[in-house]
Amino acid sequence: MGKVYLVGAGPGAPDLLTLRAARILASADVVLHDALVHPDTLKLAVKARFIDVGKRQGKISAEQRFIHRALIEAARAHDVVVRLKGGDPMMFGRAQEELDALAAAGIETEVVPGVTAALAAAAVLKISLTRRGIARTVSLLTPRVGKGETTSEWLPSALAADTVVLYMAGSAGGEIARALIGGGKPPSTPVALVESATLAGERRSVTTLGELARADVSRAAGPVVVCVGEVFRDAAHELQIQLPSNAPSNELHRQVHR
Repeated sequence: MGKVYLVGAGPGAPDLLTLRAARILASADVVLHDALVHPDTLKLAVKARFIDVGKRQGKISAEQRFIHRALIEAARAHDVVVRLKGGDPMMFGRAQEELDALAAAGIETEVVPGVTAALAAAAVLKISLTRRGIARTVSLLTPRVGKGETTSEWLPSALAADTVVLYMAGSAGGEIARALIGGGKPPSTPVALVESATLAGERRSVTTLGELARADVSRAAGPVVVCVGEVFRDAAHELQIQLPSNAPSNELHRQVHR
């Protein structure tokens, strides 16, 4: 019986992979990987067979039960099996279900953490999520729900935190902004959007909740995190965007490409 490693591939850039993750990939016999894993990260698994089990919104995706079965069958036939997941395996993924299925089959597992998208976004913006005197609390959430799940009650947690980072939220930017304003967040609250953080196609933009509520966000080519809070006012200064302190902005946000 082999061992299954749930490995975090990080936010995108291959050189943000941990040393442990690179070492395990080099010894892997089989790699079951997410859709957004960088091709150069896969090249580290020099002797592995690859199985694409990625899921993309609005596209045909691998069923979770198929992934469980494939992991179990691979572990019964090979020594080292890697389940390569974007970001960190334990953040907004199906890692717990996969770990439970493997445990029920008597298969040994190990989790290797990766850099999650919220931290990658903070890094590329050069903005601390917990800046002294401005933000002492951070909430990482997603408004998206899976098939058959009830509506996610994300709003109370978002309203209670000083800084909020929303995953898988780019296409729902306007809806999110309207919900936050309706819950009491000032329309002048800064919002930073980061698409494809750490990759060559990375895009950053800064606006306000009020402007986002009116303009909305078109569907992006890559994954987007929506970052909300006063700490991101400095990001607007860096991009030379004047945000209001107590009124909705009349200026559409500007985008900066790497």
